[in-house]
Amino acid sequence: MAEGLLRHYAGQRFEAFSAGTEPGSLHPLAVRAMGKLGIDISSQSPKSVDGFLSQDFDSVVTVCDQAKESCPVFPGAAQQLHWSFEDPSRAQGSEEERLEVFRRVRDEIMVRIRQFVPEPPSEKSGGRGTWGHR
Repeated sequence: MAEGLLRHYAGQRFEAFSAGTEPGSLHPLAVRAMGKLGIDISSQSPKSVDGFLSQDFDSVVTVCDQAKESCPVFPGAAQQLHWSFEDPSRAQGSEEERLEVFRRVRDEIMVRIRQFVPEPPSEKSGGRGTWGHR
């Protein structure tokens, strides 16, 4: 969800990648939660973090505590951050109750992304910003 939200919110200003320490399959409730915002993540595919270790990044962000504990250090990352979110795939209850957890976590991630990503310069200011997290 974080990759889809960053792509949606930051557009061409950032290049977003998502990977896991134990990638499985894309959770259907994540797809549904994002679809409610008009963001289609159904074409995203789970990838292993191992495939990204040799790449340089401005920022690497882990988004759940389990990932922080098992995520390797990225030697080419300018900064490595951790944002603590509940893992919605571990939610219990009915499908609707679990979907609500995905929606809540999605919204929490969106708040953090909006804090992290600078607003683009306005047309009125004539500014064309350079955004370093690509």
